[in-house]
Amino acid sequence: MEILLLFSAFVIATCGLVYELIAGTLASYLLGDSVTQFSTIIGAYLFAMGVGSWLSRYIERNLLAYFVRIEIMIGAIGGFSAAALFILFDQVASFRLWLYFLVGVIGILVGVEIPLLLRILEGRLTFKDLVSKVFTFDYIGALFASLLFPLVLVPHLGLIRSAFLFGILNTMVAIWMLYANKAGMIPRRGAHKTAALTVLALLGAGFVWSERIQSISEASIYPGTVIFAESTPYQRIVVTRQQRDIRLFLNSNLQFSSLDEYRYHEALVHPAMSALKAPRKVLIIGGGDGLALREVLKYPAVETVTMVDLDPAMTRLFSSNEMMRQLNGGALSSPKLTLVNADAFLWLREQKPADQRFDAVIIDLPDPSNFSIGKLYSLTFYRQLKSALNDDGIVVIQSTSPLIARKSFWCVDNTLAAAGYQTAAYHLFVPSFGEWGFIIGSFSPYRIPEHLPEGLRFLDLPTMKAMFQFPPDMAHVATAIQRLDDQPLVRYFDEEWGDYLIY
Repeated sequence: MEILLLFSAFVIATCGLVYELIAGTLASYLLGDSVTQFSTIIGAYLFAMGVGSWLSRYIERNLLAYFVRIEIMIGAIGGFSAAALFILFDQVASFRLWLYFLVGVIGILVGVEIPLLLRILEGRLTFKDLVSKVFTFDYIGALFASLLFPLVLVPHLGLIRSAFLFGILNTMVAIWMLYANKAGMIPRRGAHKTAALTVLALLGAGFVWSERIQSISEASIYPGTVIFAESTPYQRIVVTRQQRDIRLFLNSNLQFSSLDEYRYHEALVHPAMSALKAPRKVLIIGGGDGLALREVLKYPAVETVTMVDLDPAMTRLFSSNEMMRQLNGGALSSPKLTLVNADAFLWLREQKPADQRFDAVIIDLPDPSNFSIGKLYSLTFYRQLKSALNDDGIVVIQSTSPLIARKSFWCVDNTLAAAGYQTAAYHLFVPSFGEWGFIIGSFSPYRIPEHLPEGLRFLDLPTMKAMFQFPPDMAHVATAIQRLDDQPLVRYFDEEWGDYLIY
């Protein structure tokens, strides 16, 4: 019995931390700014656990029965938590209220567990053995969960299925307690068994149908039909189709629409590439969909392209799926391409100046909505990038909307200038996004080119010249510089886009 209870401490500790990690990850997927979401989720969860520990003092009799009930409730609520939150996200106005309500309820119940377990084991062990053994198993369970979550659960099961799995484990703790203890130790054993087995069956059904539940929740969030969805260790990838329009979403944020992506990618690539006489070596950071690469390959002088994109699932999708290959023209199969799946910040630090220098660097990253991405918009990163550029090289960065997120846009420009580049900002209208902006950086003054490749659908010379003109409501503003230890760009982005979405 003692071993069973101690093993229960390991299981419930693992389950408790997994629910916390699921809530934090889900919040960062849906709400952005992962540091804020994880910090507030962890704080709320620990506070709720403290409340639960305090409330446990009022449980005075039938400790095993209460422990079983707590496990059944945690299994049911924790197991269904991820599915419920995904479904609620687009259905309720106060999603954060529901998020923290569920975190609070689970936290309170988890907070009751260990004090109850200690009291159940009281008398079976000396006090020092009791405390040391229970907390040893508790902490080992926490370590196990922290390793299991990013390495196995998220990439292979996803958030919804992982929640159901650990709800099942919590419920199994209740069931083995019911069957391991003698009759009479747990009042109304039959009712407890019925409740536990019912919850177990529901959780099992949820586990089996988790992909269907995910599809239902995403159908309400995204326009059109979801034709591809995958959770990776880095992000949630969703592709939708609505008639002729194919759209890519990363963590619920639109990345492109096939109806107008050519505007964005022509504007991203050609003002920089056409300013070079004969660009031979090109570096693309991000751009795992291959659409920027498609434009780069329109220059016959290009000999090699190195693409550094963090998520192998992205490049695999856009190199193997026939529909995606049609969008990028099979660019990811080009013999000129060297594909590197790595964190660009770390990859760049590992490159020696003598290894290779590039004529052009195209930075096509998601918006700086969190601190993990924000490091790739930092002063440190731009300074490191200088060692990878030829003396007459050029870098271009997608830089969000200068209209909706004016401070965010000019923060990129100001940071690039602080890193020692001469900058040139420009913008255009992309129907799916609205007004969108880019920043060019070079070591000498940028001059608008007088030629462009043939066959472009949007960009011509008069249009390109007009893109470098800014009206007063998008004109330059002073901002703080984006640094690794203090990332004002992420705060600007969150404030400006948050105000826009609320409006």
